[in-house]
Amino acid sequence: MSKEKIAQLRKHVSPFEKADVKKSVRQMINTILPFLAAWILAYQALQISVFLTIPLAIVAAGFVVRMFIIFHDCTHGSFFKNKKANAIVGTIMGILTLFPYEKWKREHSIHHASSGNLDKRGVGDIWVMTIEEYVEASRWTRLQYRLYRNPLVMFGLGPLFLILITSRFNRKDARKKERNNTYLINLSLVVLYALVIALVGWKAFLIVQGTTMFTAGVLGIWLFYVQHTFEDSYFEDESEWDYVKAAIEGSSYYELPKVLQWVTGNIGFHHVHHLSPRVPNYNLEQAHTSTPPLQKATTIGLWSSLKSLRYKLYDAQNKTFVTFRDIKHLLREPKTSSL
Repeated sequence: MSKEKIAQLRKHVSPFEKADVKKSVRQMINTILPFLAAWILAYQALQISVFLTIPLAIVAAGFVVRMFIIFHDCTHGSFFKNKKANAIVGTIMGILTLFPYEKWKREHSIHHASSGNLDKRGVGDIWVMTIEEYVEASRWTRLQYRLYRNPLVMFGLGPLFLILITSRFNRKDARKKERNNTYLINLSLVVLYALVIALVGWKAFLIVQGTTMFTAGVLGIWLFYVQHTFEDSYFEDESEWDYVKAAIEGSSYYELPKVLQWVTGNIGFHHVHHLSPRVPNYNLEQAHTSTPPLQKATTIGLWSSLKSLRYKLYDAQNKTFVTFRDIKHLLREPKTSSL
């Protein structure tokens, strides 16, 4: 894509980058209030049956995903025009979704600046190895990678790892602002959860909150995974990497039923979001439908997206994802000496 076309594309999308305070407040209301309603009903339903509680907790999890999209927009400074408003609402959403605002903001900005760049992997993204890297890796590294890419580990242990470990601790070289924000969110969670446990008991808390946050975690990881892991996704070396191509060709349009699109805050229009992170989630669909070049992005549906679970390694030569079985023969072949 030429520089002229890129400039035209950005110009066409720019009108949708404006946050609308009324829409943002309305979204907070139609997200937080239904969440609290489902969450409280889930606890009350325990008096009748746990089999009534679990579905209500899952419904609450859907609203947690929607709250995370608000959190996500705040980290990009797109939910409100005011920077302080984004920080305050983002921190509150961080408490409700269990993610540290400043830490996630930094890591996610790195993800946007390096998505699809083979030379800058490792921060805020899914672990992806190329065929060559996997073949040359030690058996221990291969085992780690296979476990990491196993759906039971990624979507079973992944949410627990994110919630209980990576989101609770700062990096060693974190700045004061980032450290204090993580401490604030952790302390708020301790106080909030202690109050809830005092009111309902630890068993009820584990059933409702455990089900809600685990389900939300699974859904969140799935959305992030599927929108960057499809057969012809974009990956290039630093010398060939292009931001716009990475956005449009390396991020999918996840076409979901309207109800799920609403719950997930339009994040299915991921190619639009990566092209222009300043577009609020409630403007993503309009930006997509009014910009023909964006409609050329890879479209995946709910059923076809399940195929992405097969993709494990990236074939940098043929520009496509492959399965472990596809490269099994390479592991049996003797490695050529570099001498």
